[in-house]
Amino acid sequence: MLPRTCPAALPALLALASPAQAQAIERFDRHVTLPIARAVQVPPSGETLYVSGEVASPIVAAGTQGEAPVYGNTEAQTSSVFEKIERTLRERGYALGDVVKLTVFLVGVPEKAGQLDMDGFTRAYLRYFGTAAQPNLPARSTVQVAGLSRPGYLVEIEATAARSAKARSGEVERPAVANN
Repeated sequence: MLPRTCPAALPALLALASPAQAQAIERFDRHVTLPIARAVQVPPSGETLYVSGEVASPIVAAGTQGEAPVYGNTEAQTSSVFEKIERTLRERGYALGDVVKLTVFLVGVPEKAGQLDMDGFTRAYLRYFGTAAQPNLPARSTVQVAGLSRPGYLVEIEATAARSAKARSGEVERPAVANN
């Protein structure tokens, strides 16, 4: 049996629920030295999309005599991956500005004595995040790995995107930046 509720309490309960739906995603501070947010908070009413790790498409297909496909350097692969992520987001009604978290896996390169090419990654990253057209910065982790699923892959990126109830309804939402 359900408990009886006081009808007079209903407007108060609805008033409490309403502000949560209007909350925006908050991006807290820009990192001191990196083009990333130090933290991002998604309100309880937010909707989240998790994009599986993506790797680059080949820029040169595999040869007929068993030659491996060519995927390009770190910068080229990063751009290829962000293009794929952007396409996946768009198919689901999201955009790169909705990305709140990136996890980046980079393989070391011979030109850097086996270290990851952070400069190449960053050049491509800055074409997609923190621009005048797309100013939102995600929280981000970047790690060096020994290898990825196929020889030649240097970059794999997972993305988490989120949007508030306000954004889902089609209402224009300005990025909220908190300086805490």
